[in-house]
Amino acid sequence: MAEPKLDPTIPPGLHLISAFLSMEPTETLLSLSRECGGGLVTEGVQRFIWEHCISNEAGEKGFGPYLKNFLKKLISEVESRNGTVLDELYEQCGYYMSSLKDNALVKGSARVCKCISFLFPDACELPCCPKSSNLVVPLHCSLNMLEGDTGCSVWPSSLFLSEFVLSFPDIFSNKSCFEVGSGVGLVGICLSHVKASQVILSDGDLSALSNMKINLELNQLSAETDVLKRFGEDPNTVKADMDNKSTVKCFHLPWESATESELQEHLPDIILGADIIYDPSCLPHLVRVLAILLKQKKAYSQTREESCKGQFQEAKHIVVNGASEGKSFLARDLHGSECVTIQNGNSNGNGTDPRQVVELNGGSSVARLKKRPVAYIASVIRNIDTFNCFLKLAEAAKPGNH
Repeated sequence: MAEPKLDPTIPPGLHLISAFLSMEPTETLLSLSRECGGGLVTEGVQRFIWEHCISNEAGEKGFGPYLKNFLKKLISEVESRNGTVLDELYEQCGYYMSSLKDNALVKGSARVCKCISFLFPDACELPCCPKSSNLVVPLHCSLNMLEGDTGCSVWPSSLFLSEFVLSFPDIFSNKSCFEVGSGVGLVGICLSHVKASQVILSDGDLSALSNMKINLELNQLSAETDVLKRFGEDPNTVKADMDNKSTVKCFHLPWESATESELQEHLPDIILGADIIYDPSCLPHLVRVLAILLKQKKAYSQTREESCKGQFQEAKHIVVNGASEGKSFLARDLHGSECVTIQNGNSNGNGTDPRQVVELNGGSSVARLKKRPVAYIASVIRNIDTFNCFLKLAEAAKPGNH
């Protein structure tokens, strides 16, 4: 009986390609390869890997040592089960063995092009991706997580926050969005896809800003304006698209030296941050920056202000806190008066819509809360003392205390 051919556009083939493009750990790729072959890495699965992961353009742009390690373990997996390995895989592995040095991965300057795939259900049609079941974002970054403080590596919470943006585009569409500590720029790229009216990306590290601009260009965005590089097309068509696109700005923002006048120039509707609660010495500066950004629309409507006497009278800041396994978020206002758990969508489709955060108290407070600046902060809690330090500083930053 002939082995069924894998389809690269649907699972499990789609999952395998996505994991390869995002350079997931080798064990993850092997597990998906077995799933594609019904428990074994068959010749058909090997052919699929060769054609769609290694020999195509994505493979050419891939990182050699990563591919070398994957091929060595893939070949070992097949041989350990008395299977037949494709000649092409042997030859490619031999090429990497002879041409690459083992220390290439540990070089601090090593950069790769990772592709982050966001997969949507077949029936889902989002404004950010209306004609496709997936969105692929190429990113120039480091594989070394220890370079995270330079903003050149993809950290887990940036993935969580990006998925949150794409899953609930109506929250961010036509809003001015300001990201604190933008890193590789993934969240900003997703904000642009959901048509935020303005996207402002900031980072305190100059190398991160330089890398971020490269990533914007990889995704056909400019660091200054969202101009698509589509030479040869009708200028009127390009201009019409530009008029409907968001503006992307990047600037250097060290938290410790940021001034109130500098921050008040932007007046964002939504502030975002991913993996920014990690260094206790930086937290006072971070909280000060957030407080300035969040208080900017304090007196937007005196009449409405006086009419809203509920628990959200001074609720300005929503913290979205990723659990250690990335399975749930916790949303609360800055003063902790109300909170709601937001579960990531699981296989059963269960989950709490994060938009319920603005409906917890109901009544007139809802419209008022939507009008004021809101902050979404995604963080994996690695050190509970550091996170508690952030909460204490946030509590101390109530209106009138700064």
